[in-house]
Amino acid sequence: MADKPRGTPRYNQEFFREWRGLGPLAVGLIAIGLIAVFLFYAFTKSIPFTDPGYEVRATFANAVDISEKSPVRIAGINVGKVVKSEPKGDATVITFTVDEEGQPIHTDAAAQIRPRLFLEGNWFIDLDPGTPTAPVIEEGAEIPLSRTGTSVQTGDVLRNVLQLPQRAYLQKLLAGIGEGLTREPTAVDDITFEPLAQGLTGGQSLNLAYRNGPVAARGTAIVNEASLGEGPNDLRNLLRGLGRLTGTVNQRQDDVRGFIRNFETFTGALAAESGNLEATVRELGPTIATARVSLTNLNRALPAIRGFARAAEPGINELPRAIRLLPPLTTQLKALLTQPELLGLSQILKKSAPPAAKAAAGTLGVMTQLRPFGLCVSENIVPTGDQVITDSGLGNGQPAFRQALYSAVNVAGSTSTFDGNGPFVRFQVGGGPVSVKMDDPSETGTKTPLYGRMGSPTIASSPLDNGLPPLNPNLDCYTQDVPNLNGPAAGPGPASPVVYTP
Repeated sequence: MADKPRGTPRYNQEFFREWRGLGPLAVGLIAIGLIAVFLFYAFTKSIPFTDPGYEVRATFANAVDISEKSPVRIAGINVGKVVKSEPKGDATVITFTVDEEGQPIHTDAAAQIRPRLFLEGNWFIDLDPGTPTAPVIEEGAEIPLSRTGTSVQTGDVLRNVLQLPQRAYLQKLLAGIGEGLTREPTAVDDITFEPLAQGLTGGQSLNLAYRNGPVAARGTAIVNEASLGEGPNDLRNLLRGLGRLTGTVNQRQDDVRGFIRNFETFTGALAAESGNLEATVRELGPTIATARVSLTNLNRALPAIRGFARAAEPGINELPRAIRLLPPLTTQLKALLTQPELLGLSQILKKSAPPAAKAAAGTLGVMTQLRPFGLCVSENIVPTGDQVITDSGLGNGQPAFRQALYSAVNVAGSTSTFDGNGPFVRFQVGGGPVSVKMDDPSETGTKTPLYGRMGSPTIASSPLDNGLPPLNPNLDCYTQDVPNLNGPAAGPGPASPVVYTP
């Protein structure tokens, strides 16, 4: 046999030459061990023979059947487990761990033992870590009995609440639910149902509603996800706030009962006024439509209001200075309002008040006459003055009210041939080839004619002397007809004086 190489032990060569690998039994045992280690870590989330971590103790008046390794949850998330429980008089002290994701725990923390879901079984500790502003407790600290509690067990509820009469009522309830799910609706019942559910039993209608279950579940999932909040501690803060609210309500039970009684009175009043409430609700739609228009206009007016506010700002800034300047004025007003100053004024007012009252009473009578007078001016006199005399052929194209003003110039004239047409006095001088005569207007009875000579014969006299226009003194002026200045009664009269042949 050849010599072996230098440096290679003889026994190593013999070992590797004879070893053929692990047998099936060894490989199976190793695999079982690895699987057991993996399963242990998967369920316990810890490595054995190591430090259990951050521990907290809590004293419960009733620890029910909670056992070791029961979960500890914050807002429904597992953050630890129960390590041990030990009696302490009539109470029980539970020691549990809290992972880093559930820390820190504050001095106002609270714990409550709650039942797990039906499929989970057993119990868990619902931990409230406290408010962030409170101090952090040290490891191994204890949550006192005043901040712990145990949920009511279902067995206690069934044993204490569901007595014989209640169980009978529950049986009737279940029988009624069964009948409601299986009874076919009548034609009268179908009147109030949707067309899709007419003719179907309650169970069939529920099956029909389940078809929309995926859509509803998807929406419920979205709502549940949104209920977690935007931050890591939103849901925990919500639950903490709800806990404080329910605690406050529990402390103020008398106020809650009073509120319920008042609410009952309120709903009774609403029921008594159901007719008026229905009418109010009926008018709510038009009111909202009107309010929408009003709010729209208000929104449009806001820029102007803002501009007014900006414009008023300098004046508001000057208010302090104006207030500082008010004391001298108030001092003068105070002196003016003293008894010596007001005494004379009050005596004058005392003397003048009765005559003023009588004058006011008399003015009321005048007021009743002013309306007919004003109507007479606007409905009769003004339209008459606006007329233009055209039919007589002697007008000058101006309204009658202007011709009346022109006549003021002619008042100084004294000729007998004055006709008042125009602003100038027109007359004929005596003498001429035409012989004329007229009655003497100054005589009564048998009139003596007057004779004279003129340069040209007279054409006519104006206006026609037919007496006054028709007037009914028993009627108001504004109700009577407007005189027609171009009518028959306004035409030219006969010539005066007249031409004659001697």
